[in-house]
Amino acid sequence: MNIVIAPDSFKESMTALEAANAIEEGFKAILPEATYVKVPMADGGEGTVQSIIDATGGEMKKMTVTGPLNTPVEAFYGLSGDKKIAVIEMAASSGLDKVNPTDRNPLKTTTLGFGELIKGALDEGVNEILLGIGGSATNDAGAGMIISLGGKLLDKNGESIEPTGEGLAELETIDVSGMHPRIKEVSFRVACDVDNPLTGENGASYIYGPQKGGTEEQLEHLDQNLAHFAKKVTEYLEKDIENVPGAGAAGGLGGGLMAFLDAQLQRGGDLLVEMLDLENKIKEADLVITGEGGINHQTIFGKTPIAVSRVSKKYSVPTIALAGCLNQGYENIYNEGIAAAFSIIPEFTPLETALENGYENLRAVAKNVASVYKLSHN
Repeated sequence: MNIVIAPDSFKESMTALEAANAIEEGFKAILPEATYVKVPMADGGEGTVQSIIDATGGEMKKMTVTGPLNTPVEAFYGLSGDKKIAVIEMAASSGLDKVNPTDRNPLKTTTLGFGELIKGALDEGVNEILLGIGGSATNDAGAGMIISLGGKLLDKNGESIEPTGEGLAELETIDVSGMHPRIKEVSFRVACDVDNPLTGENGASYIYGPQKGGTEEQLEHLDQNLAHFAKKVTEYLEKDIENVPGAGAAGGLGGGLMAFLDAQLQRGGDLLVEMLDLENKIKEADLVITGEGGINHQTIFGKTPIAVSRVSKKYSVPTIALAGCLNQGYENIYNEGIAAAFSIIPEFTPLETALENGYENLRAVAKNVASVYKLSHN
């Protein structure tokens, strides 16, 4: 029997690899003769770097970079085991959690640090860079990133603009001649699970600006500034990014990545499935176990359990999901190839206790699931 174990992390409780280990322990207690293939997963958000490191035997690289409010922050990126792929979470440098709630203002935040992480990865000599862009504090369309990578965004006096949502209003000239020479040699792929255009009522500013601290008046300015940026991109780079689905991701960073790095945007879960060669592992399997901290009505929109189950469904391999909790609307997952789902919390308990006991609870439920599976196959 061949069992593939491909969970996401259980946030604040276990990494994806720890979750996979707990599931394997539980199953081995009942099915010791089975072959187990562990594939720590992610969907492009928090935990993606760790998953790639764990799955490929890679390493974490730490850097001090410019934070969203121009103060130093400690950040990181990951290198795959063969050092050919770098993985960067923009939230590590420019995330909303890097800004105190009272200081949040999308007119003032920048992606400079994100660009510094990309530069660090380029200098490592990688062939491919995977970028996860969820959780941003910024609305600068990647202006900070562009400047960190050697691009020039200049005002009418030939001076560099402030690389912020506010500073975009001053943009007159774009010069990419001095950008990092390895950009053209590297493939950039972006884990992006939103389809928002750059501007308009469904664009970056109006949809995501409020959670970054933007007021109604600020959102109008931000939207106008992104539209101005898009016009300058068309003028100087001959690329139209304003209405492209995904361009509005991460405060317009999606658009900046497409325009300046020729990046390809993909669903995060699907991208990780491809990078970790999950399909080849699943097609030989008898059973797949997946899971994450919470499964709910949003899980079907590309979260890890669904990215996994769609592959297993293709090969008619049954999939079971284990979750910290099963919330309202979780039943939708049954339409996407998941045969059964189980919560790992054994009793009503404070959240802190549930997080602390996550590994043991997951191992215990995995053991019970294995027992039922064994009974059904005797």
